[in-house]
Amino acid sequence: MTASHTQPADIEWIEGGGVTTPGGFVAGGTYANIKTYGEAPRMDVGILAATGSCTVAGVFTRNAVVGEPVAWDRRVLATERPMRGLVVNSGNANTVTGDQGTRDCARMAELAAEVLGVTADEILVASTGVIGRQMPMDKMEAGIRAVTLAADGGYLFTRAIMTTDTREKSCAVRVTVEGRTYTVGGCAKGSGMIHPDMGTMFAFITTDAPADRAWLDATLRSITDRTFNMVDVDMDTSTSDTALLLASGAGGGAAIDAAHPAAAALTAAIEAVATRLARAIAGDGEGATALLEVIATGAASHGDAVLAAKTIASSPLIKTMVTGRDPNWGRVMMAAGRSGAKFEQHAASVWIGDHCVLDHGQPTAVDLKLVSGAMAGEEVLLRVDLGAGDGTATAWGCNLTHEYVNINADYTT
Repeated sequence: MTASHTQPADIEWIEGGGVTTPGGFVAGGTYANIKTYGEAPRMDVGILAATGSCTVAGVFTRNAVVGEPVAWDRRVLATERPMRGLVVNSGNANTVTGDQGTRDCARMAELAAEVLGVTADEILVASTGVIGRQMPMDKMEAGIRAVTLAADGGYLFTRAIMTTDTREKSCAVRVTVEGRTYTVGGCAKGSGMIHPDMGTMFAFITTDAPADRAWLDATLRSITDRTFNMVDVDMDTSTSDTALLLASGAGGGAAIDAAHPAAAALTAAIEAVATRLARAIAGDGEGATALLEVIATGAASHGDAVLAAKTIASSPLIKTMVTGRDPNWGRVMMAAGRSGAKFEQHAASVWIGDHCVLDHGQPTAVDLKLVSGAMAGEEVLLRVDLGAGDGTATAWGCNLTHEYVNINADYTT
């Protein structure tokens, strides 16, 4: 187990936990025939709702092309008012859809608001799927009205956000501070068009802790940079990337801010959930058979470590090297060298799994058949020491297979 997998000892993982495990949240999902692919039980419309007002922070794609839901959510969250829920769909991204797309997004919020008995400006919207196609609003309206909300509805909601994902991505933890227990849960989707830039594909994290909005926003941004923004599948940043952190306050107590005794523990719990979801996204990359973890150490700064780790994790040559179980460690050096990070070639070292293949610029005599064997599992670890300082960062990716081409060659036809 690498350092990136470890969590503080007081964090307890909840078996079968998900986005509605924290108190104060209900959810549900249904199939409205918007998404025409995916395995049973197929879902494509979902609602996640707070039973009362909740504090919400969000980060979104930095792609210059954005979906109508991203624009809507940015406007709604800018008011800094409490929210009541989120309506989602898969199969259609409502992106590059003109004025009709703007109206359709607003109508989605209105429909969900009617279901919840609130106003549209208390509802967030998220849509994922094909770009450039108008939303089938007759199906959407029927789907939203058909969603049944329940405290155990997180599974159906998680299914509703999936596109080419092959499995659900959800988890939950609890943490106790000074006698009070808080729970954090979450779900995510993402399999292709994954190279997040200030958001993730979709990630929705909930907690029953009460939270100061400014603290919640700063916490989400910081954690996103260390987790979701360190994931790559195919170097393409989605137009719909959305990460939301919702705090219901059902756990009681004073609102948590940076000075609160529970701030550090709750931050660690949120990051634990985000890290597990980020790894799940990377491991479920389209056509992937292996999760790739890249650890960059010895960097001149943390920023340099991020550059090196993300460049290595996103390199097509690294991804195909993992597919072929080919211990071609020269590609790791190549990618690190072009990353833009300060790099001392004669001081650098590289490991594949537990095997050191380059030691301070000198190739080692390790048996490459053993190294190849270390690349045969469902997880492959690459580590590079840049020999320039003490900065460190971890990124996650996946291997590249023929199946990725098959999936994306036929995505809309």
